[in-house]
Amino acid sequence: MITKIERRIKIKYRVRNKVSGTAARPRMSVFRSNKQIYVQVINDEEAKTLASASSLGLEKCNKIEQATKVGELIAEKAKAAGIESVVFDRNGYLYHGRIKAVADAARNAGLKF
Repeated sequence: MITKIERRIKIKYRVRNKVSGTAARPRMSVFRSNKQIYVQVINDEEAKTLASASSLGLEKCNKIEQATKVGELIAEKAKAAGIESVVFDRNGYLYHGRIKAVADAARNAGLKF
């Protein structure tokens, strides 16, 4: 029987075989821990992070609200770096809860997926 972590890693590798970031459309990767959420916009051709945001410096609120604020923050930073559209990499997590909140907030702030 495989554990949750092993299952997520298998899904992650399956998705990463298909999803890759370019200079025109970088990859927006999301990582969530039990307490925080982190987002990076990555150009895989140059192996370079173009923008990043996390919930570390934000005030205390529930996790969905934190994820929403991080989504808005990453959209602002990406637009400042000249990025209009990205490829969303959910990193093996289900598109549900905090992952969905980050994606929806980034979309509403003007980032195209």
